[in-house]
Amino acid sequence: MKTILVPTDFSDAAYNAAQYALQLAGQISATRVVLYHAYELIVPIPDLPTAVPMVDVDELRLSSLDGLQKMETELAPYIPAGCELVSRADNHLLAANINEVAAAEHTDFIVMGIIGGSNLEEILVGSNTVDVVKNTQYPVFVVPIEASFKPIKKVVFACDLKRVVETTPMKKLTAILDLLKPELIVANVHPEGKEISGAQPMEGLVLDTFLAPYNPDYRFVENSNVVNGIIDFATSENADLILVVPRKHGFFDSIFKRSNTSRLAFKTSIPLLSLHQ
Repeated sequence: MKTILVPTDFSDAAYNAAQYALQLAGQISATRVVLYHAYELIVPIPDLPTAVPMVDVDELRLSSLDGLQKMETELAPYIPAGCELVSRADNHLLAANINEVAAAEHTDFIVMGIIGGSNLEEILVGSNTVDVVKNTQYPVFVVPIEASFKPIKKVVFACDLKRVVETTPMKKLTAILDLLKPELIVANVHPEGKEISGAQPMEGLVLDTFLAPYNPDYRFVENSNVVNGIIDFATSENADLILVVPRKHGFFDSIFKRSNTSRLAFKTSIPLLSLHQ
């Protein structure tokens, strides 16, 4: 029994992510997809210990339930055999409570939408997704609005080959590979003309020991911009999924920093799977 949790804000990106989640459920034989809306809207007030609700909470709940019912109706044609689509609404802040909700729903994966473009679009849609990726311990599929579901047959694992044993969640990684059984490419992006550092071959050997059952193909990509290098490589390989392990103070930490203009999640049209360190 597998469950996919789909946080939604009722945007086009959220609808697209929900469709993706339902089709993914068909591939992995998930039995539940949960649409989830955290409807608390707050205004922070300086010097006050708590935030102040913007509007009546009961009105927000009714609006949330109406939105979820509408989504369930419109998504009904995408529900695969053997899977149920249900919904949940809470008076919560999404990122702060995502682990609690995911645990209560016995979640295996979280699926969320994202949209690139103007700063306003990124604030309205992307910020929640980025916050969830940074705060949750659960695997998160980030689905760009341009992406449509394709069966996941080829995965590019973007890895910097540093601190592999310490930072790579091997149990989560191998569980996903066992589930998807994809063609696996491990891609390392490094600046043009810069040689691989001395420790990386050893780290690669350690990683290969773990991944040997999946017959990974290792590629070394030259690009001065890590994000662009990953995207260009994954696109040229017609990858169905990019897999990353964002880590604090590490190679991919900047991918999910709002201050970085080259965020992978906002730039790629290929779905992204983030595994928490």
